[in-house]
Amino acid sequence: MAVVAPFCGVRYNPKKIERLEDVVTPPYDVISTDDEKRLLQKNPYSMINLDLCNISQGTTKDDGRYEQARERFQSWQEEGVLVQDEQPAIYLYYIDYNHPSGKRLTRKGIVSLVGLAEFAEGIVKPHEKTFSGVISDRLQLMETCKAQFSQIFSIYSDKEEKVISRLEEVRETAPLIQVNDQHGNTHTLWQVTDAAALEYVHRFFADKSVYIADGHHRYTTALDCRKRALANNPDLPADHPCNYIMMYLCACEDPGLSVLPTHRLVRWPGVLGADQLRERMQQGMTVTEIDQGSRETLITEVLNRMNEADNKGGTPAFGVYHPGEDRAFLLCVQEETITRSPSLAEKPEVLQGLDVVMLSDLLIQDYLGLGHEQCVRDGLVSYISDADVALDEAVKESVLQDSNTPLLFLLNPTKVEQVLKVADSDNIMPHKSTFFYPKIMTGLLLNKLDDKEQVRVP
Repeated sequence: MAVVAPFCGVRYNPKKIERLEDVVTPPYDVISTDDEKRLLQKNPYSMINLDLCNISQGTTKDDGRYEQARERFQSWQEEGVLVQDEQPAIYLYYIDYNHPSGKRLTRKGIVSLVGLAEFAEGIVKPHEKTFSGVISDRLQLMETCKAQFSQIFSIYSDKEEKVISRLEEVRETAPLIQVNDQHGNTHTLWQVTDAAALEYVHRFFADKSVYIADGHHRYTTALDCRKRALANNPDLPADHPCNYIMMYLCACEDPGLSVLPTHRLVRWPGVLGADQLRERMQQGMTVTEIDQGSRETLITEVLNRMNEADNKGGTPAFGVYHPGEDRAFLLCVQEETITRSPSLAEKPEVLQGLDVVMLSDLLIQDYLGLGHEQCVRDGLVSYISDADVALDEAVKESVLQDSNTPLLFLLNPTKVEQVLKVADSDNIMPHKSTFFYPKIMTGLLLNKLDDKEQVRVP
């Protein structure tokens, strides 16, 4: 099944870069235009100059940006800003972070190479759809620079924590890298080169599948990169780096593994009052108005009641806030709703009970009458993970907009076991169904795809 192998990671030289905080970045796809400007001002050796922001969905054309990234990558190695480890290693990667609930948690994972496999093989399993425009941008960057600048985030099953425990036994006391991100989370890496431990990890994954949590486009990009390499050289060696992808792997049973919800800000085209909204939702929901306190208190109370309903294990519960009238409602799905809904009845059973599916197909499509194509075409839905940020955006739009009615829909997070079931059944979740938190930092480890490199499988 999954082929897991060590590699000689490329990383920033601490003798050249004193503050890693100034050069490592969040993943390219969550960096806003303002963030990009701020990151560029921090340090000329920032990863933003290599990994680049995605331009595929905009109007900007390639003006040599990929070739410039290649030249920077090469020159930074020549200057000694980036150095490559001499021994193949698997890297322990821990993140100590603040969960939105207020808890301080630690997510434990490893960074290694994983052999590329087509999704149909059932070795690496997706749960989201990919888009060709995004892939073309990443493919050109990967091929031009001959490198992977960030890791795919994947999960696997290890109830007894065998992998982490085995590597912890032989890791060095002092970490190789430690850096804090902009949210106050601490990212720590240890390098493990012990041959017996590396072989143990390789054997552990020999009968395992891995599930992509975050990075579907980057994985598909790597598949396309391998196809092109094979087209140019049908005798491409099995140990060539193009046959592998750099992954961050975390056990799905890890107590520090967190999935956050991604809330939806829906823009109803026209005027829709709160009473009209309630009437529409009552077609298949038990609707309870939350009517005491400030708007922040209303949102908090709705989220608390949603969480209580989720813990009881009943039918899904949602929240909706109408900022124009400052009114909030708790929506609990009625038992018979799923069987009555034509939209849900068409879905595979493994998808019917997912909150994100019910929201998109039942609440937004059936009850509000907004089809998926219309939402995409007219930009009627925004995806925001932070409830406070989502609330602020909804309120602003209610003040500034008179042609649309903003409605903030709140969700509970998708469960990890639901991700596994959907992936195992070869189905796909709706867009923005999962938000594995926190994000992996880009720039802690890079992987070269040079023809001179060889992957050494234990």
